[in-house]
Amino acid sequence: MAGHGRDADAVRRTDAGARGGRTGQIDGRALLAGVMVPLVTPMDRPGRPSARAADALLGALAAAGARGLMLFGSNGEGPLLPTAQLGYFAAEVAARWRELTGDGAVLVNVTAPGTAEALARAETVLPAEPDALVLSPPIYYHHRHDEIVAHYAATAGLGVPVVAYNAPRYSNPLTPALLDELTGLAHLVGIKDSSGDLALFGHALSAARRRDDFGVSQGAEGQALDALRLGADGLVPGVANLLPGTAVELFQAHGEGRDDDARRAQQLLDQALLLHTVRPGVPAVKAVLAARGLCPPHVAAPFTPCSESERRALLDLLAPLDAHLIRA
Repeated sequence: MAGHGRDADAVRRTDAGARGGRTGQIDGRALLAGVMVPLVTPMDRPGRPSARAADALLGALAAAGARGLMLFGSNGEGPLLPTAQLGYFAAEVAARWRELTGDGAVLVNVTAPGTAEALARAETVLPAEPDALVLSPPIYYHHRHDEIVAHYAATAGLGVPVVAYNAPRYSNPLTPALLDELTGLAHLVGIKDSSGDLALFGHALSAARRRDDFGVSQGAEGQALDALRLGADGLVPGVANLLPGTAVELFQAHGEGRDDDARRAQQLLDQALLLHTVRPGVPAVKAVLAARGLCPPHVAAPFTPCSESERRALLDLLAPLDAHLIRA
């Protein structure tokens, strides 16, 4: 159960330090502890993020016990959103989240095909005072080891901590050798691994533990409990948009040694993940949230919203989980 002795006060101190004095040393383990929701991006029309449209969802997530948000990841349709649309949404959502949670952490993903665009996205969201930026290796082209390291090193001058994001389905993978080298960059304070490779996750933990302040979180929701057993500091499961209380219970039950409760929570998350057999990805999650009055169904092109038949199938599939699903 390594990594679960961080108290809430330590997390709050880390949050405040990240925004008020970003050049100081940040405790990435405290920053990534607990359940962080990789937020879907509510929109008031297709492709246009709306902080106002996010208000009900933010309130429901906070009430369910989530302590952190990650904006503009794969669940947040980040790569489909123009850089110019990121800043206002990030600032308004971050302010509202901190109001709701008493200074809960907000991380912002700035992943892009190249270094220049990643830096531009970072500059756009800095007014939101993110606790950390999240950055995958470059997407689209295959890059050498030294080029990927240079991509991360280029963010050192931003004055904001950076969390590496390993999502090899979408970008160059973070290999064991890269993990070993990236943990040596002082401004990097953690990694979110969504590879689904537990052997790689174990290597990330070993590399991270060479520092006292480097956090590791699991983004592959089907392996949430396995990751906690290996010593993960926290979880960033996309399904927490729909079952935040269950994700929080999984984390807490594991930390308290309630193994049966932790297993039951993992089973509930696994059951909810079957929604992707009806319609994979963000449109399915937004359709369910829309049915619960928490988020418009709008998505960014070329995504299209769920059809009526898909919507009915999703609601039928998740009906047995109604007591666990997020509610206003």
